[in-house]
Amino acid sequence: MKGKKISFPLMVTLMLSLGAGSFLFGWQATANAQVTEDNFPQVLEKVLREHPDIVMDVLRRNSEAVLDIAQQGSNLRRQHNLEAQWREDMKTPKSVHLKGRPVLGSPDARVRIVAFSDFTCHFCRQASHTVDALLKEYGKNVSLVFKNLPLDEKGPGGQAGAYFVAIAQQDEEKAWKFYKAMFADRDRLVSEGEDFLKKTAQGLGVDMKRLSRDVRGKKVSEILAEDQQDAQKLGVEGTPYFLVNNLVVRGALPLDLFKGAVDMAAKQAKK
Repeated sequence: MKGKKISFPLMVTLMLSLGAGSFLFGWQATANAQVTEDNFPQVLEKVLREHPDIVMDVLRRNSEAVLDIAQQGSNLRRQHNLEAQWREDMKTPKSVHLKGRPVLGSPDARVRIVAFSDFTCHFCRQASHTVDALLKEYGKNVSLVFKNLPLDEKGPGGQAGAYFVAIAQQDEEKAWKFYKAMFADRDRLVSEGEDFLKKTAQGLGVDMKRLSRDVRGKKVSEILAEDQQDAQKLGVEGTPYFLVNNLVVRGALPLDLFKGAVDMAAKQAKK
């Protein structure tokens, strides 16, 4: 451990709450040294450096507690870093094409989540569950717009995106049911491709003749092209990627952290 700094909060938590504090105060008496609030970190670090067996014993007996402490610290650092990023994001307005896109939730919601996603992406499916939870919790205050950014535009992901846009031209409610079906049965989408798309659309009562025409039509192609343009303009490097009003969320962020973006965006929208 020589040469490495030890986090003061972690030292205190490990040594005092897990029983090694008595060793420290015994050391104080033996060495006739006064331990104060100011020198406590230095004294404790010296003890640990000279007696590393204490740390090893604590780790062996309390491995789960130590891991929990480390995870909490990591989550707090990540949260602080995200909040700093989002404060910077607020300074730059971000506009994307929204005309012709279905909206899940209230069109007048204070917070609009724009998702750049891929129906075949595992992490996009994971993030879709988080977004569903947000929509349920925040109700009319949050809405969702879905933008297609498939890894393979001609593969199942790209085809599913075209079907989603085409179905939305007929019925937005059916389009969102299709959206949920794609993520719910992602493995079938990947393995069965367009056959699965057709079966799902038929099951939703979609006008299949119109769908066959629209899915390869000009309007759908323009919307898909605009999604690509928006992604390039924003510098999107992977999916999932979200705009929460003007705040950027990258990846399948855990619900508690994603809520931080929604809350910050909502607060900003009130001003």
